[in-house]
Order: sequence, then structure tokens, then C-alpha cells
Amino acid sequence: MSETPASVPESPATATDAPATAPADQRAPRSQDGTARPVTPGSQAAEGTYRAQPVSFVRRGTRLQGRRQQAWDDHSDTLAVDVPRHIADTSVHPEYVFDAEAEFGRTAPLVVEIGSGLGDAVVHAAMENPDKDFLAVEVYTPGLAQTIQKIVAKQLTNVRVVQANAPEVLSTMLPPGSVSQVWVFFPDPWHKSKHNKRRMVKDTFAPLVARVLVPGGIWRLATDWSTYAEQMQQVGQASTDFTNMHDGERTGAESPLTEARLSGVDCEQSEDPDAVGGWAPRFDGRILTSFENKAHKAGRVIFDLAFRRN
Repeated sequence: MSETPASVPESPATATDAPATAPADQRAPRSQDGTARPVTPGSQAAEGTYRAQPVSFVRRGTRLQGRRQQAWDDHSDTLAVDVPRHIADTSVHPEYVFDAEAEFGRTAPLVVEIGSGLGDAVVHAAMENPDKDFLAVEVYTPGLAQTIQKIVAKQLTNVRVVQANAPEVLSTMLPPGSVSQVWVFFPDPWHKSKHNKRRMVKDTFAPLVARVLVPGGIWRLATDWSTYAEQMQQVGQASTDFTNMHDGERTGAESPLTEARLSGVDCEQSEDPDAVGGWAPRFDGRILTSFENKAHKAGRVIFDLAFRRN
């Protein structure tokens, strides 16, 4: 969940990626003997997809101050997953695989939240579900530090955070079939047409989610942008790996899309009812965060989707 939607390009002065002018043989992944490693989904994410293709985030400030800095200094060694980097400080080395049992010291269902923001949703869920383990994936350093603050304040042992690019986490870092649920709540909508290509949830993202989910696992999504909600729904419906858990439900006047069209709050105003439906009821496991509350106050409509892994 992004509490600070990106809207401006990343400044080259603050980027931590390898210089664009570096020779290709220096930037390519290398083995210990110096030979190039084969291209994998992870290395493609770090090398090609990470910059040659649009990423779904733009990192703003990464500096920590005050309590956030203290929380990071005191607890990141135990609560932040130590990921070996590849090209950038949010990349994941393609040979690294996360061991949840070793990290948490037990075997339990693993829930992964992509874009955990300031941690409200994942921390609340961890409090309510002590029998499950949670991994919060975020690129925004202050958000991770604040999440750690909340984990410590609640004395939780079933949450870890990781600063990493989500496609790499899903494509190589997490073992296949190791996750019970994947949550993508309020990702950056990139609502301008020229920026739609940056949206995280697109046809290439569904196979990555499917890869890590156990059979019967659940992919939950939420957004307050109607056009992105329609895109999310189409992505899930088109994937042979998933079944919409609420296919055909909430059509017509009961549809959030109908409500959004009537209001015209984020799309062209229209009286055309939604005849397709497929929207899930609001996920009761998601706490009402300040971000979602602001959307309500602005008159925006909240869309929930839930897909089950076939």
C-alpha cells in the first residue's frame, strides 16, 4: 500500500543504480569465476526489467530521522530480511531464496503484502493472526522503518520487512508454492494515460503471483481508482492460473464500478451500469488505514478483488 504515491521522476542524484554508462560486461551478473550467470527472471528484473522496462515505483526520500532512525538502528538486524543485492539497493540477487521457516523459527502459512507502506495493514493483520507469518515488501525506507516501529511496539514476532523490488521477490526470492496469500492494496495508480505502463498489476504480474502461491492460495487486491480496478479485474480474469472468487457478483446498482461511473469522481460520468461484476466485498482483514480513509473523504470508491490459485 503506497502512502506516498509517486508522481515525479527519480532524480539521478539520488539513484543508487549502476551508472548508465557502465560497460555491459561490468553490469552483467557474474559468477565467482567471473563468467556471466544465465539470465533468470530475477536477473532480468534486476538488469533488464528493473530499468529497461518501466518500474512501478519512484523512490522519494530515503533518509531516516528521529524515532525511525532509532528503530532501524536497533531492530533492522532482526526484523528486516538481509537480502544480497544485485544491481540496485532494492534489487535481489537472483540466487538468493528466502527461507521462511528459518526466518520465523516455525512452519506457518505465509502472507506477503506487496507495497506495505507505513505498515498499518500488515501489523494489524499480524496481531489478529498470530498463527500466520507476514512479509512486508516495500521500497520506501521510511515506511519500512515505521513498520518496524509498530512491530516493536506491539511486540510481534510474526512479521518481517524487506526492501525489495516486488517482481524480483515474486520471481526468484520466494520459493514456488510457498505463500498462502499475496496482498496488493492500493498500489500506485499511475492514473495518467502516459504513465499506465508503470502500473504493477498487468498481464506479466499475474504469473509471478501464481508462482509463489500454494494451490488454493488467494491473491487479494484493492484500489480506489476505477480504471485500475478494471485493469486488475481483467488481468485476473484472463489468467488461467486464477479463478475469481466472486465471479458475476455485485453487478448493476450493487457494483462499485456503477457507483464510480455515476459519481464521475475519477472517470467520465456515465449512467451505464456494470453488467460484469466480479467484485469482492471489502476484505475484513484489512484495517481502515488513513490512506483509505482519505479516499473515502474524497468521495472515491473502493474496489476489492479476490482470486484463488487454481
